[in-house]
Amino acid sequence: MATFWWCGLGLLLGGYFGLAGYDYGVGLLLPGLGRADEPRARRALGALGPFFLANEVWLVAAVGVLFGAFPHLEGKVFAGAYALVVVLLLGLVTFTASVQLRSRRPGARRGPWSFGITAGALVTAVSWGLFLGNLVLGLPVDAHGGPVDDVLALFTPYAVLWGLGFVALFCLQGAVFLAVRGPAELTGRALRLARSAALPVGGFLLIATVWGTIVVHGASWLAPVVTLLAFAAFATVLFGLRTGRSRLALPAVMLLSATPALLVGVLRFPTVLTSSVDPAYALTVDAAATAPETAALLAWFAVPSVLLLIVVQWLTWRMNRAPVDRGSLLHF
Repeated sequence: MATFWWCGLGLLLGGYFGLAGYDYGVGLLLPGLGRADEPRARRALGALGPFFLANEVWLVAAVGVLFGAFPHLEGKVFAGAYALVVVLLLGLVTFTASVQLRSRRPGARRGPWSFGITAGALVTAVSWGLFLGNLVLGLPVDAHGGPVDDVLALFTPYAVLWGLGFVALFCLQGAVFLAVRGPAELTGRALRLARSAALPVGGFLLIATVWGTIVVHGASWLAPVVTLLAFAAFATVLFGLRTGRSRLALPAVMLLSATPALLVGVLRFPTVLTSSVDPAYALTVDAAATAPETAALLAWFAVPSVLLLIVVQWLTWRMNRAPVDRGSLLHF
C-alpha cells in the first residue's frame, strides 16, 4: 500500500510540473513578450488562463497526499529545507496573486503586477530546482532530523545547478506552450525563444547527469530509466522545434519537466529521504507511510478525486486547444 501511495504522489507531482511549468515559463518570458504591447501581453497570459488554477490543483493534491499518506516524511523534508520551502511559498503566492490581479482594474497601472509575475515565477523556479537538487544530494540535516543552522548549506554548487536548470526548463516549456496556444503574432518569437532555451536545458541535463553519477551513491535501477526518459523527451522536443511541429514538442517538454520530480522519487527507492550530513540518516517508504488502515481509508476518497482531476484537466485542454486570437475571452 505504501508503494501504491508513493506512485500516486509521483503522479501528482509529475502532473504539477508537467502542467504548471508552462505557467511559470510564460511568467518568466513575459518581459520579452509584451513590454511595449499591452494587448499582446494580455493575450500571452490569456493563453494559460483556462488552465492556470487547474494546474495549481495538482500541487494542492500532492501536498494532501504527502500529509495524509506519508506523515513521517513531510515533517523531516520541511525541517531539512525550511528556508527553501518558505521562499518557495512566497514565490508561489506572489506569482499567483499577480497573475490574477494584473488586469482586475482596466485603468490601473500594470507594471508592478507584471514585475510580480516575473519575479514570482523566477523565485518559484529557482526554489523548486534548489529543493529537488538538495533531495538528490540528501538534505543537510543532523542525525536527529533537525535543520542545520547554516542556511547556505542548501546552496551547494550541485543544487544551484538545479536551480538555474529549472529556470531554463520552465522557459523552454513556456515558449513551446506559447508556440501552440499563444496568439499568432507571438508564434515565431516563441519558437525562437524555445530554440534558444533548448541549449541551456540540454547542458543542464548533461551536466546534472554526469555530476550526479559522481556524487550520488546507492541509486536504484529505476534512476537510469527515468534519466533515459528525460533525454528521450528532450530529443523529441528538439525534433519538434527543428521541424516546426510545436504540438509534438509540447507533450514532450511537459514530460521532460515531470522527470526531475520522478527521478527524486525513484533515485534510491525504497529509501525516500537521506542526508548529506549523516549517511546513516535515512527513511524508507514503509517507515514514512501512515498505518495501512489509514492508507486504505484514504484511497476511498483520493482515487476518485485524482480520476476526476485528470478528466477535468483533459476536458479543459480539449475545449481550449485552439490558439488565442483577438476575439478570445481573456481571463487575466
